[in-house]
Amino acid sequence: MTESFDLLRRRLTGSLALPGDTLYAALATGYNVAITAKPAAVVEARDAHDVAEAVRFAAGTGRAAGVQATGHGLADTYDDAILVHTGRLDECVVHPDGWARVGAGVRWQQVIDAAAAHGLAPLCGAAPGVGVVGYTTGGGLGPVARTFGWASDRVRAVEIVTGDGELRRATPTEEPDLFWGVRGGKGALGIVTALEFDLIPQPTLYAGALYFAAPDASTVLHRWREWSSALPLEATTSLAFLQLPPMPGVPPQLAGQFTVAVRFAWTGSEESGAAVLAPMRAAATPVIDAVQTIPYAAIGMIHSDPSDPMPVIEETDLLASFPAEAADALLAVAGPDARSPQVIVELRQLGGALAAEPAHPSAVCHRDAAFSLLTIGVPVPPIAAAIVPHAAAVRAALDPWLTGGALPNLSAGTGAARLARSYDPATLSRLVEVAERYDPSHVLRVGQVPVRRAA
Repeated sequence: MTESFDLLRRRLTGSLALPGDTLYAALATGYNVAITAKPAAVVEARDAHDVAEAVRFAAGTGRAAGVQATGHGLADTYDDAILVHTGRLDECVVHPDGWARVGAGVRWQQVIDAAAAHGLAPLCGAAPGVGVVGYTTGGGLGPVARTFGWASDRVRAVEIVTGDGELRRATPTEEPDLFWGVRGGKGALGIVTALEFDLIPQPTLYAGALYFAAPDASTVLHRWREWSSALPLEATTSLAFLQLPPMPGVPPQLAGQFTVAVRFAWTGSEESGAAVLAPMRAAATPVIDAVQTIPYAAIGMIHSDPSDPMPVIEETDLLASFPAEAADALLAVAGPDARSPQVIVELRQLGGALAAEPAHPSAVCHRDAAFSLLTIGVPVPPIAAAIVPHAAAVRAALDPWLTGGALPNLSAGTGAARLARSYDPATLSRLVEVAERYDPSHVLRVGQVPVRRAA
């Protein structure tokens, strides 16, 4: 088998790393260090040709092929697979007339900074260090999503190596089935090498977060529930129960404390945004008020997600509604008196532009959901064993209001049950049919891909 790997190495412009190599360890490690990837080899692609060669090699040797760029979406150990690392596909071109073209290794902050020079902005995620492609192919739910919708709905074109080893370009008129499925279908249909997408004219935001102390949790949660129900499209908001450990970057008012964060992004003027936010500011006295006019390039400060790799256990759900009874149930199981082991328990309000039908249909499902729920725990002693049972208890407490669905990008996971939650039956069936057509050998059978017939 070493000889066959040598053959692959000779066909690459980039690098091939095998277990034991220093490069292998660096490329196979993802953001969530609780998951250890164990591929047979890692291809550090330098261009789309390398991606195609890796996929063809995997098919020829009976292996699967998976993909990773930043590692934020790592959900599989890729046992004995060929892992294609696309971090070197770093093309990033912003066109002043309102669109961008980026390679699969580009992170959102690169696009944000390049677009800012033209008064433009991409529909990025809450953490600008996340890769553009993985985020967008999972739909893309960002801090201004209620105003502008899903990031995947802004895609113009996709360049992708399908499971048959062919590089294809998909648009609404070229390879339309691929164009439909890549937007929302994650890695089901191939390894994306480049994306082209529209930008928005949004140089600044009135945005940030209000942080409240534990004794105000009930008041703040109930006020947020009522207040958010009447928000206009210019507003996107989320609420999180936080138990952040003392660590660099965590303000002393939050470190080691139970706090409640109300995140807010307003795409209109500062004056109108302050008026809309006033009821939340009046709910209680914030320990930190970080809502202000910011350049769009600072959008990461709204959620202030950590950027360093760490072990995490995530669970996610969607809610059809969030009445007062649901708020009380959440407080009972995850509030300041519940002894929750979770670092974060988050609700994001959906609706608005997220519920609108796109100009070009896609595989993004659950557009009618009202809220997303996310729990994040860090599995370290002495709380490690409590995280999963507690996440199940949170789900059970909110069960009357859950839809049964989940978004692909929140709490990345694999398997038939997880995929059935990510897609409705009709969408999943179509994804499987398109995957069979473009990947007849089932090379793309690892990661977040539809369960298909036996190869």
